[in-house]
Amino acid sequence: MSMTGIILAAVIVGGTGLFIGIFLGLADKQFAVEVDEKEEQILGVLPGNNCGGCGYPGCSGLAAAISKGEAPVNACPVGGAPVAAKVADIMGVEAGEQVHEVAFVKCAGTCEKAKQTYEYTGIHDCIMVNMMQNGGPKSCAFGCLGEGSCVQACPFDAIHVVDGVAVVDKDACKACGKCIAVCPRHLIELVPYEQKHLVQCSSRDKGKDVMSVCSVGCIGCKMCEKVCEFDAVKVVDNIAHIDPSKCTNCGKCAEKCPKKIIL
Repeated sequence: MSMTGIILAAVIVGGTGLFIGIFLGLADKQFAVEVDEKEEQILGVLPGNNCGGCGYPGCSGLAAAISKGEAPVNACPVGGAPVAAKVADIMGVEAGEQVHEVAFVKCAGTCEKAKQTYEYTGIHDCIMVNMMQNGGPKSCAFGCLGEGSCVQACPFDAIHVVDGVAVVDKDACKACGKCIAVCPRHLIELVPYEQKHLVQCSSRDKGKDVMSVCSVGCIGCKMCEKVCEFDAVKVVDNIAHIDPSKCTNCGKCAEKCPKKIIL
């Protein structure tokens, strides 16, 4: 190849590279997406678990919503008060009071205490088992199925099936709500971390029927309601409910409960 050919090839290659560079530079400016500085800062302080417990598609979705004023600064259940304070500082607002919540399973019907209608051998999935004959092998139609769908859903390893009933590790729970969403019997709810007295049952059957299938189920006797001095306990649909906002954790309801179902 002659020197002229080499020079010509070099010019063509160099010119092509220069053209591509200029084109990409112009395209970068033309199609650039403006980044919200606050959104980036908020995303930086969020925990990054992308659990969806806030109701948005991951931490980036929540960060965008907060920066636009579409979500409160304390919307992240995993980060809790510390993260809410940082986000509030970025947004220039007050974080407000935030109650530390954890998941709680409203069932104490372990293998020993709850009767079984039949033996089940198959796939461990509560949703599927709940659609089987009589709603599954457990005689109580309201009890924990114990097949561990909540365990599989939890991204923090905070819930495990122990003796046939799901049990939450309060200190590991981040209140993301994944276990609540997957439970087909709606046995799991968020309660204040500091709440000491909770009704570990969700059966709405009458007392006689409850006792025929579970030795520890709430029988709706209203003894807890009568002994409470703060109007914090109410029996509705044969099951006791404790209002955390009124409960003083005095423990009288737990002492009076004949089935010892109030923790």
